[in-house]
Amino acid sequence: MTPMSPVNPPPARLREIDLLRFVAALLVMIHHYVGRLGGWGVQNHHNMPGIAQIAHFGNLGVDLFFLISGFVILMSAWGRGVGDFAVSRVVRIFPGYWFGVTLAVVAFLAIGQTPWAGHNPIAVYLPNMTMFQMGIGVNHMEVVYWTLWVELHFYVLISLLVWRGITYERCLAFMVLWIVLGTFSMEADFLPLAAILLPPWAPYFVAGMAFYLIHRFGPNLLLWLIVFGCWGLAVPYRIASVSPELEWPEVWDAVVTGGVTFAFLVMAMVSVGMFDIVRWRGFTVLGALTYPLYLVHETVGRVLDDLLGAHLGRWTLLGVSCAAALAAAYLVQRFVEAPAQRWARRRLKAALARLRREGLPAVRRQTPSRSPAEASR
Repeated sequence: MTPMSPVNPPPARLREIDLLRFVAALLVMIHHYVGRLGGWGVQNHHNMPGIAQIAHFGNLGVDLFFLISGFVILMSAWGRGVGDFAVSRVVRIFPGYWFGVTLAVVAFLAIGQTPWAGHNPIAVYLPNMTMFQMGIGVNHMEVVYWTLWVELHFYVLISLLVWRGITYERCLAFMVLWIVLGTFSMEADFLPLAAILLPPWAPYFVAGMAFYLIHRFGPNLLLWLIVFGCWGLAVPYRIASVSPELEWPEVWDAVVTGGVTFAFLVMAMVSVGMFDIVRWRGFTVLGALTYPLYLVHETVGRVLDDLLGAHLGRWTLLGVSCAAALAAAYLVQRFVEAPAQRWARRRLKAALARLRREGLPAVRRQTPSRSPAEASR
């Protein structure tokens, strides 16, 4: 069997991936509702000091997200052109995101909190709507949006692979070059290249891509070595990312090592089909709720904390906040995200088809006009 002959063509839906994405979102939500300190988020850590220190580690849900993204995005991009890939990503991430940013600014204004540090709200809102706010030094409307900036880097990089044409061999070359060049950029302190390649997060995306190749074409030593190398880089990168607010001597290193390792092991089990029995349709519903939950949970929790924090017990507030965030995610997915995606997909595909059919309008090359002096010669 050749490397390009799939041994395990992907089904229409990998429900175990849906479940893992939802679990990752729950971890991040608990981190923000209980464990996060500082900033303009939900300030509930002081009410729950016992579990707040543990809830800090919910931010490891982001690591699982990035591993899953490497797997899913390569699966989505395979066999597509750049235009189709771009349409799929725009339709997937922007409708819900635009609603989330708008909801956040309305909530901030309603409860009198300000993430814009003296700037006009519109000067923060508009860059956030592009998702490029971090690139121009503007505050995120919500803290979780930083991960979307990282995702955008991955989309741009993999679009180069899509443009060249995805093959098994090109995937391997792309993955190895990304890791090697990213590491060299760190060693040389070459910030322009490091800003593009994002070395601390590259191991997750590359490992996710390797897991997809294992899932689709079968395992081999080369792919497992790439996964092992990514794990070996991801652990120290993640340990070094601890902020002073979250540092827990002699515990942080051990828990982060275990958490990152567990995320890699789970995705390895997915790649070799150990969760193929997971076929409950309900996991697909949970998977659909993941992105809107990720986008709006902090906004919902902040408003509830402001309105009800002085009237409810700490556990009641946590339960109400989680339930409200899940309900809000369902409403956003059902009545905002899904209809907007259908509307945008049709029109973007039509625009792409017209571009392919008609091509870009020809640019007539004009001869520069001559001056009277030149004409008289």
